[in-house]
Amino acid sequence: MSETPEVLYAVADHVATITLNRPERMNTISRAMLDALTAYLIAADADPDVRVVVLTGTGRAFCAGLDLGEVTKAANPNGGGITSGAENATDLDLRNTPPTVLFNMGKPTICALNGSAAGYGMDTALGCDMRIMAKGAKMAAAFTKRGIVPESGGTWFLPRLIGWSKAAELIFTGRTLSAEDCLEMGLVSRVVEPSELVDVARALALEIAANAPLAVQAAKRMMRMGLSETFGDHVHHVFLQLLPLLKSHDALEGMRAFMEKRPAVFEGR
Repeated sequence: MSETPEVLYAVADHVATITLNRPERMNTISRAMLDALTAYLIAADADPDVRVVVLTGTGRAFCAGLDLGEVTKAANPNGGGITSGAENATDLDLRNTPPTVLFNMGKPTICALNGSAAGYGMDTALGCDMRIMAKGAKMAAAFTKRGIVPESGGTWFLPRLIGWSKAAELIFTGRTLSAEDCLEMGLVSRVVEPSELVDVARALALEIAANAPLAVQAAKRMMRMGLSETFGDHVHHVFLQLLPLLKSHDALEGMRAFMEKRPAVFEGR
């Protein structure tokens, strides 16, 4: 009898769902889970049938962080820990790690926080474009309480999401936030009853997937570029993105559907 996969992957109706599936360990991330998560994110981004990605978890936590048992083994060269083999490196290749892959994805991403997110799990949630949180779930920025820093994007995301002062207070104190706190601070789009989370996340994913995928992906690309561009440079790049879109099949379909007062049927070309 085969072991249950620690990360699940499914595609339906142009939506890829990636599920962390280690509920007995509160979905703490093992080395194998890191590899599987990276592989599924890359596969979803490359699949032309996928238009939106939903990331969630099973059990009572979304992700309680890295598996500390594996991390502590890293000090032993034969321990097989998550960072084993890299402790003496002078250069790190992070291109194929989940946070970097997640940030560089062209497809929109939704994190459906079925439960609490701490440490690495919080950073992973922040790396998604949108977050929907189950009532009762929490976010724990407990890095400084463990003697480390937000190693997977938190120091980049939080000041941009909630401003420098609030981000500094959160990171420096290592505070835990309730779902209501997260909503008030703008870390999540909405808070829903746990029983409604899957349906609400899927409804949002299907609403996005019904739009022209090339346009959605171009909009995401422009938003990401805009984080580091002047307004003049950004407007120029948006115009360069618009020109090929105007020649696409989907743009013509969108205009025809509007004129004919019917729903558009987009094909991603």
